Amino acid sequence: MNRYMLPLVAVIIGLAYLWIALYNDPSKLPSQFLGKPAPQFDLPTLRDPAKRIRTADLSGQVSLVNIWATWCVGCRAEHEFLMQLYNNKTIPIYAINWRDDRGDALAWLGQLGDPYVASGFDEDARVGIDWGVYGAPETFLIDAQGNVVYRFTGPLNQVAWNEQFVPRIAELSK
Repeated sequence: MNRYMLPLVAVIIGLAYLWIALYNDPSKLPSQFLGKPAPQFDLPTLRDPAKRIRTADLSGQVSLVNIWATWCVGCRAEHEFLMQLYNNKTIPIYAINWRDDRGDALAWLGQLGDPYVASGFDEDARVGIDWGVYGAPETFLIDAQGNVVYRFTGPLNQVAWNEQFVPRIAELSK
């Protein structure tokens, strides 16, 4: 075999990998929970470690579960939009504060506002792992029976809300 063939093959494989990575939309990551019950969790709340937030709290209404952290740039980008949803009483939003510092998270909510019905504190990231979280922010749409209907990765904004969430919520409301 020609001594130039191995490097050429390596370059071709590298370019193919780069091509796939560039045109693969990370917001379309699948979730193994679509159409299935939301993963079971039981976490202390961010504001009061003596209180708990559990999977059962999500049942009975269509709601969102937002995975966020103070170190997450995308979480800051979406926070204003989450506040709009909260102020318009659009949909209940529950949160999992993921791999974060409790004091930093409380300061964040004190400064930027708190759009959440409750925030579970997932300091060791075990619940995030159970939900299949790749990185923050991620937002899950949960139906009234507690099933995962949709998963959105990246900062939530008005365009994504109108295109991805509004039709699904309308369908759930029928």
